[in-house]
Amino acid sequence: MNRTELAARIDHTVLGPTTTPADVERVLTEATEHGMNVCIPPCYLAEAAERDAAPDTIATVVGFPHGQSSMDTKRDEAVNAWDDGADEIDLVINVGRLTAGADDAVAAELAEVVATVPVPVKVIIETALLTDAEKRRACEAAVDADADMVKTSTGFADGGATVADVELMSEYLPVKASGGVGSYEEAMAMVEAGAERIGASSGVAILDGAPE
Repeated sequence: MNRTELAARIDHTVLGPTTTPADVERVLTEATEHGMNVCIPPCYLAEAAERDAAPDTIATVVGFPHGQSSMDTKRDEAVNAWDDGADEIDLVINVGRLTAGADDAVAAELAEVVATVPVPVKVIIETALLTDAEKRRACEAAVDADADMVKTSTGFADGGATVADVELMSEYLPVKASGGVGSYEEAMAMVEAGAERIGASSGVAILDGAPE
């Protein structure tokens, strides 16, 4: 996969708690120059959407990073993000409800958000916190909710994307591999495992390693 093809699959990301407007501006500039998408905090969406030069796809997060907001709060966050210019929503699943066996409640919450906004929704299942059986149940909930993609990780748990998790998740929906992907080789391992999208703060470094 050449650099241009890979760039279109990367969500160049800055989501840390100390993210400044300058950090977001840097990521937007890098993504625009290299043909990547971005994933940025919702508080910076409006400014990003108003830029003269902006990436084709601007994603943001909802219920981030722990997924424990109420359903109404997640729905409102998603609507506000869409109003502010988000092209995609990365929505964190309620891991506690899932591990407690409340799969119907998890799916209902996801479906509420998916039905409320007219943009693609990626469901972050936080694989590092789940058993394989729970990962499958999380993916099934995302399918039941009519989500567009499943995403491995927020980057805030103790672990990120793995080839095995991408392979498992790709049985259900397109996958965004996120968390710990920092090189071209690592990105390609995820793509070869079935990932359609890569979420990474190291988008430029990944592309630097790709063939022209």
